[in-house]
Amino acid sequence: MSEEQIIVENVNTPGQSTRVRADKYQDMRAAILVVLPDAEPGLSFDELKDAAKPHLSPALFPNGKTSGWWAKAVQLDLEAKGQITRVHSKPLRFHKS
Repeated sequence: MSEEQIIVENVNTPGQSTRVRADKYQDMRAAILVVLPDAEPGLSFDELKDAAKPHLSPALFPNGKTSGWWAKAVQLDLEAKGQITRVHSKPLRFHKS
């Protein structure tokens, strides 16, 4: 297990941060940024999560295990940092900023 940690933010709770494993964060971040389109309509969270899975390291996410939690944590962090944008639709959709 990796000892290195990274601090993530949550767009829904400004000013609050959490420490998470850096290796899993970086792997999921790279996968999300590969699959996320540059403009609207973007992807729903479920589409984003499913599209990212094939790009994840099998050593870090065997059989996609815990990938849903990590996808949400990274999505919220990237939103808080202004790297992705939320489209207010039903369901919510996301694209790169």
